[in-house]
Amino acid sequence: MRTQSGNTARVVVIGAGMAGARLAARVPGVTVIGEEEHAPYNRVLLAEVLAGRYEPGVIALPPAEVRRGVRVVRIDRADRLVHCDDGSVIGYERLVLATGSNPVLPPLRGLGHMLPDGVHPFRTLDDCLALRAAVRPGVRAVVIGGGLLGVSAARALAECGAQVVLAQQGEHLMERQLDAESAGLLRRHLESLGVEVHTECRVRGLRCTDGATPAVRAVELADGYELEAEITVLACGVRPRTGLAQAAGLDVRKGVLVDDELRTSDPYIHAVGDCAEHRGTVYGLAGAALEQADVLAEVLAGGSARYEGTRALTRLTLRSPASVPVAAGVAGAPGGLDLAAFGDSRPMPGDDVIRLADATRGAYRTVVVRGDRLAGGVLFGDLAAVGTLARTWQDDEPLPADMSLLHLLTNDGGF
Repeated sequence: MRTQSGNTARVVVIGAGMAGARLAARVPGVTVIGEEEHAPYNRVLLAEVLAGRYEPGVIALPPAEVRRGVRVVRIDRADRLVHCDDGSVIGYERLVLATGSNPVLPPLRGLGHMLPDGVHPFRTLDDCLALRAAVRPGVRAVVIGGGLLGVSAARALAECGAQVVLAQQGEHLMERQLDAESAGLLRRHLESLGVEVHTECRVRGLRCTDGATPAVRAVELADGYELEAEITVLACGVRPRTGLAQAAGLDVRKGVLVDDELRTSDPYIHAVGDCAEHRGTVYGLAGAALEQADVLAEVLAGGSARYEGTRALTRLTLRSPASVPVAAGVAGAPGGLDLAAFGDSRPMPGDDVIRLADATRGAYRTVVVRGDRLAGGVLFGDLAAVGTLARTWQDDEPLPADMSLLHLLTNDGGF
């Protein structure tokens, strides 16, 4: 299949991330265009690469035909053409936007369009490799953002021997997934690895050296305190990449609007993954991206599949480096920490909440029951019940009227 002007591909995918690669594996003859020079890889495992646990080749996805290092600059909907920065023009019968998301760069003093030396986003494999090259034992590193990505980055940097400070603006770590008690256990675990954790901590700016090539020297907090930093990692969330879609006149809110066939406002263009907004939700999760790609593959093959949304489980494993002793009673000691969260673990008035905790083993489980259904939960340190709980939640079926709520947490035999 040629890719010069005047030739048409049946399906063209813009983006070679996890969603685009999955679609290429499911649909024959797809043309995939990817900006990165690397072959598609599993973004979920970037922290393992940063920690030195995996080499980049280990996280590669199954081979797919991708035009690497090529950026799409314009979509011509009238003639169904994609214009690329290398001068090529590709026609399409169906176009799929799998453009993913960009890291959020917070409005900090000292942070312009060009990042100072030592300031790193943490979104792509190139970001990860640049950060790994900069880390050395004893280097002072500040991670801004205490969500899933920030926690993973802080742990990986600690494994590399860095002196790590994690600055989180919210009241506790991983606010989207965890309740206060489980977040406290996570904090204890990170502190046992030598990570200094600050919550309710607003970052005001960066102090950098003067000159043609500024370099970060400290992170300034709103209260005037400074955190010395030779490396600063920005883990402040992501924003859907919708620029191409907006320029092409597609309907966009937070993400590119799609229906249950993952079709945009143009019937010949679909969107999947981090850039897509379905029924008011932008998931930003690998599980949702893969599920959307699977549904779209069936739609493109003429099937009747429909995307109804994703009920995704968040899993996190933090292993303790052999060189770092973990105190007894800290969750996951001595081998590390296992965490799973699903649904809404923050109870509303009228909800039933069941908690089991074992301080000796650092294990914690909680579930929230709303009406006759499981609304969400957190398992920390001991994930023996996660399979049953996740299936119960994902099925969204009424709980048996005669079921003891305690049974939800102990049907594996308890702690």
